[in-house]
Amino acid sequence: MTNTSAHPANSPHRPRRDGALGAVGARILRSRRLMRAPIWLYRAGLGFVFGSRLLLLEHIGRTSGARRYVVLEVVDRSTPDVYVVASGFGTRSQWFRNVRANPQVRVAVGRHRLTPATARQLPPVEASTSLQAYAARHPRSWAKFRDVLANTLGGPVDEDAANLPMIAFQLRRPR
Repeated sequence: MTNTSAHPANSPHRPRRDGALGAVGARILRSRRLMRAPIWLYRAGLGFVFGSRLLLLEHIGRTSGARRYVVLEVVDRSTPDVYVVASGFGTRSQWFRNVRANPQVRVAVGRHRLTPATARQLPPVEASTSLQAYAARHPRSWAKFRDVLANTLGGPVDEDAANLPMIAFQLRRPR
């Protein structure tokens, strides 16, 4: 009788090591061309293919004053008009630095076109609560996301969000 739980070292069915997956994910996040591809889908009116898991953020460059765009994963929604995202590259992320300098942004999610919003960095307690909720809702995604974050941030990340800056975007709907 063979043991199906044991995989030889050269077996193609051997489980991947988490560190390798995190390194690959971090490399993908650093690929400018690949990370910018979803922006074109949003601009073409196809943002609905991402549902509410991703959002398009339009922000203003803090020194250039130019409009900038990035697609980010939604970590939490505390209310229908608030979207929370994590800065996977920490405080050195350009979009993060830009929204800290100018919190007046625009956000597109799903079928909704760009809507004015205000960005606010979450204090550690709120960030931890949002990240714990994400981990509970998406345990498999969190397991992979955590390893990618560890590689991009340069250290371990857990649900306490101590070294993971998070931003809440509060939509400003017309009255």
